[in-house]
Amino acid sequence: MKTVALVCAAALAWAVPAVQAADTVTQLQARYRAAGAGPFDAATGKTLWTSQHDGRGRPRSCTTCHSANLKQPGKHVRTGKTIKPMAPSVNPKRLTDTAKVEKWFTRNCKWTLGRPCTAQEKGDVLSFINSQ
Repeated sequence: MKTVALVCAAALAWAVPAVQAADTVTQLQARYRAAGAGPFDAATGKTLWTSQHDGRGRPRSCTTCHSANLKQPGKHVRTGKTIKPMAPSVNPKRLTDTAKVEKWFTRNCKWTLGRPCTAQEKGDVLSFINSQ
């Protein structure tokens, strides 16, 4: 019985962050819809994630630091610091804090695109990340 209880506790520990990620994505996408964006599409988010952009004179994509495979770690292009996987399926802490998600969108969209992301782009990228 102890083994069953431990397995159930471990499963619950993984499930709670996954629910939190889904809740965060739902909250943010509702905010973006209120701003006139939507419907959101994971395939469009993947295209934005993998496409090269002229971010302030240098070709960049989200994959420059985060990797094309969101289940794998990335590496910051300037500092060399390892970036934990983006996929909530392997990194349950991803997408669980709306303020952090917005902070990183602000910082990374400016760096990658050379401008802020639109509400539509954010919603599409969240759909893509959350699908992984």
